[in-house]
Amino acid sequence: MTRILLAFAAALVAVTAQAQQWPSKPVRVIVNVAPGGVADVTARVLGARLSETLGQPFVVENRPGGDGYIGFEAVARAEPDGHTVVYSPGSSMMIAPHIVKRADLDPLKVLTPVVATGGVSLYVLLHPSVPANNYDEFLAYARANPGKLNYGTPGNGTSPHIATEVFNREAKTKLNHVPYKGAGPALNDLLGGQIQLAFDPGVGLNAARSGKLRMVAIAGPARNPEFPDVPTLEEKGIKGVDGGPHFGFFAPAGTPREAIEKLNREVIRAMKEPVVLERFKALAVNLAEPMTPEQFTAYVLAQYARYAKLLPELNIGQ
Repeated sequence: MTRILLAFAAALVAVTAQAQQWPSKPVRVIVNVAPGGVADVTARVLGARLSETLGQPFVVENRPGGDGYIGFEAVARAEPDGHTVVYSPGSSMMIAPHIVKRADLDPLKVLTPVVATGGVSLYVLLHPSVPANNYDEFLAYARANPGKLNYGTPGNGTSPHIATEVFNREAKTKLNHVPYKGAGPALNDLLGGQIQLAFDPGVGLNAARSGKLRMVAIAGPARNPEFPDVPTLEEKGIKGVDGGPHFGFFAPAGTPREAIEKLNREVIRAMKEPVVLERFKALAVNLAEPMTPEQFTAYVLAQYARYAKLLPELNIGQ
């Protein structure tokens, strides 16, 4: 018995030491959307900084598709030692589970919230072929031509999808949904004219700056200083349209507590650094308030409950 207890104690010490030494090898960061979107870009910005501060490479790997579940599955099957994590838009974690019913893979059960990074406002961007120079003209055209305009999103059940359907309801329009595997591919087709508009999470801002696309409204808490004449939807009397829940890091269930807390602290620290802040600002990402893993978990559960009520109202995923 004494020998067994000693062996158990030695194993416990080894596990604790490994957690305290985290990361002891490269960290694999799965991004469960396509390259080019806000999640992908912010993951790479943070990964580069974490590689410097923690002394191990943070290797970003895109696993898009399946409403985020392809990435979730890769992480859920990984060793829960803190060296494989997923960086996900909030929509994949807090909205998609209401739409994608997989008893074998419930993200809220197989993954642990680690740290929130930020959320996005959405920018209503039009292709130049749409005969509207401002929001009022866009609204009038959309109402006069129900079903004629196609909008792209990063995928079914994503925040831009839900936001646009809330807009359809509140503004009394009929815009047709075209889902993609990320905001980047949706933007490419918008630039090419295959779709006519998007509630874009920020990846299309450069195209708006250059005049390739026309911004007519913002779904967010405030106007963008770069586009001072573009109103928010709230100003125009459209309620309840927003960019959705926060992006964040999630680890496999059972990951050592020490690793989770260390990643939480280091990400929050990184997001205060000028080089990271400037990149987030360029993408118009609204920084999340610093949260402990417990606070982020409570946030995830609250947002999950919010969308459980909203999705049936919009007939999404029914």
